[in-house]
Amino acid sequence: MQNKLSFHQSSVSLEIIGLPDYSNNENKDQISIISQWKLNIIDKPLIEGKIEHLRPIMNAFYIYSNLLIKNEIPKYESKLIDIKADNLHIHNIVLKSSKPNVKPLTLKIGNSLLSDTINCFDQLNESSKINIRNGCVSNNFSKKIKFRLNKVKFFRFFMPPFIAICSLFLFSSTLIYFYNPAEDKEKNELINQK
Repeated sequence: MQNKLSFHQSSVSLEIIGLPDYSNNENKDQISIISQWKLNIIDKPLIEGKIEHLRPIMNAFYIYSNLLIKNEIPKYESKLIDIKADNLHIHNIVLKSSKPNVKPLTLKIGNSLLSDTINCFDQLNESSKINIRNGCVSNNFSKKIKFRLNKVKFFRFFMPPFIAICSLFLFSSTLIYFYNPAEDKEKNELINQK
């Protein structure tokens, strides 16, 4: 018997159907072997496929949204899915079937539906009941995006110690202005006279 897990966000739901991997001693409620998935966006046709289709579609949505956030040209094209902005609020999605003689499915979604879809994908990635981390969503980011992500990681790692050292230096420098060597000399002379 197959397991079903659903992820919901407002007007979008994602259903994952599959089996646990008993060879890894997984719980019977787990899903590691995904046989089918269904993405239901309100007022749009049902989108479904196999695990080979889920990976590129999730990657496409993540890369496209990343381009939107960075104010770069929001356009993603692949052999399975194309996403491009119609304007600031409408996004055109063209899903191409892997089956021959099937016309592509074209959808127009707004920012809220795009956000809800990505939220469902995030829920899937964070779920402890689905083992999707083992290579399901690959990092097919461009070299430019990978460089920026590495740059952000570098700054997140080195910035706190750098700020701490600068703060210490600044604090120590201000204390020098309050130090009066003449006053210290007078105190030492009073102590030596006693």
